[in-house]
Amino acid sequence: MSKAVLFFADGTEECEALLVADLLRRARVEVIIASAMGRRALVSSHGIHLNADALAEDVDYSDVDMVILPGGIPGTPNLAENKTVTDTCVSFARAGRKVAAICAAPSVLASLGLLEGRNATAHAGFQDKLAGAIVHDEEVVVDGNITTSYGLGGAIPFALELVRQLAGPAEADRIQKAIAYRH
Repeated sequence: MSKAVLFFADGTEECEALLVADLLRRARVEVIIASAMGRRALVSSHGIHLNADALAEDVDYSDVDMVILPGGIPGTPNLAENKTVTDTCVSFARAGRKVAAICAAPSVLASLGLLEGRNATAHAGFQDKLAGAIVHDEEVVVDGNITTSYGLGGAIPFALELVRQLAGPAEADRIQKAIAYRH
């Protein structure tokens, strides 16, 4: 079974985050929702109260296959301020392990130098913050071990791509049919 860590912070865009968690769990990927706030109780960008499974600092990343950053404001800056989140993204990317980010969150990867010379996307309001990246205005962009998406409108294709990477194309197709996603 594959394993992913989905980072949450106060101000995380809940639909981007929870949709990814939901589709990965439907595919039987173990998903740990890890708080970047030093506490498990969080409030999303639209005032929804959420509880994380663990604190980002307490997760053992040794057997994790992918780390994921959802977007949202102020969720994205809150993720960027957490040293465990940023150090983990850097170590995963440099080791060729999978890193994914959606909406504003690819800007965090860019600020860490992880998108230099890579194909990537982000929310239109953050594409200018993808320093060094080759920016595409597409739903999902995969460049090696880095996957990015442009926002909530691309959350289903983004989540299905992560399922494809962690559970295989047949499982992604099964989930796509199960949720009646016809695009």
